[in-house]
Amino acid sequence: MAYLLDANVFISAKTLHYGFDFCPAFWDWLIVKNEEGLVFSIEKVSDELKGVEDELSEWAEARDQSFFLRPDAAVFPALAEVSTWAQGQKYEPAAVSAFLQVADYYLVAQARAGGHTVVTHEKPTASTRRIKIPDACIGLGIKCMTPFEMLRRERARFVLASSH
Repeated sequence: MAYLLDANVFISAKTLHYGFDFCPAFWDWLIVKNEEGLVFSIEKVSDELKGVEDELSEWAEARDQSFFLRPDAAVFPALAEVSTWAQGQKYEPAAVSAFLQVADYYLVAQARAGGHTVVTHEKPTASTRRIKIPDACIGLGIKCMTPFEMLRRERARFVLASSH
């Protein structure tokens, strides 16, 4: 079981909680845990991150497909399952159409195919106007958590070095 990170995890980390300038340990932790086979994201998320020319896009550019997974043969049946689920719910047609065109759809399918846990800042909602990642995960039996839950579960520690 690995973690698959949503784009908002990276974006919020950069802009709020773990800026490159004051908490490089977070970004180092992601790289180390990726090398250990624990933390990944998907190619579509990488595409989103690279869309804005900034420090985060440079960081994403420096990672390869061992971090940002490409869909493989196992993902294609999962894409069909996720699509069928979305169309079978009470979402507005525009919500289903929008969901099937964004990285969230591929992220959920990759998690389904690989038995992974999705990590996102999104919260479930009862709205029929937008399909949120946690709602899709709940509907499809996929584990989903916040980045903070992941960090606590994995006992991540970003500790200042001793000044001695």
